[in-house]
Amino acid sequence: MPPVAALGFRVQCNKWAIIVRLLLGEIPESTIFMQKGLEKALRPYFELTNAVRIGDLELFRSVAEKFSGTFSSDQTHNLIVRLRHNVIRTGLRNISISYSRISLADVAKKLRLDSANPVADAESIVAKAIRDGAIDAILDHANGWMLSKETGDIYSTNEPQIAFNSRIAFYLNMHNEAVRAL
Repeated sequence: MPPVAALGFRVQCNKWAIIVRLLLGEIPESTIFMQKGLEKALRPYFELTNAVRIGDLELFRSVAEKFSGTFSSDQTHNLIVRLRHNVIRTGLRNISISYSRISLADVAKKLRLDSANPVADAESIVAKAIRDGAIDAILDHANGWMLSKETGDIYSTNEPQIAFNSRIAFYLNMHNEAVRAL
């Protein structure tokens, strides 16, 4: 088998591309991590991506500690520290989808916040996420609750039928044009 050309360059480019996509709030496709010759070099970034995708702060911490030497030598450690915010935001989004009403203390527990006052931190995180539009919820300061707004059921509307009909019309039109071209 011929050697893969510019393997080191491809590894570095993929590492930086993965970090940039994670910082932008996107999750890289799993095929990036399965490229021939890159699996071993991208393993730390694969585990990091899984932690961000799940939104598990504890898993993120353990991966960051486990591969801190690798991240430091790749000069990506400072950027990975910034990913903590994305992990919290993903975890909060998962919580808001799962619960219609949850106490801020439970939000802090589920996010595994490790601070002196986790409830106050959870409240500020939830408030920022609501303000940024990351979650659709309301903060009940008096009772210490996060109330998620109900998401509408798209399938109870005519939207799926309209989309399906437009696809059928497109393919029928393409078929008719192909028949005419013959």
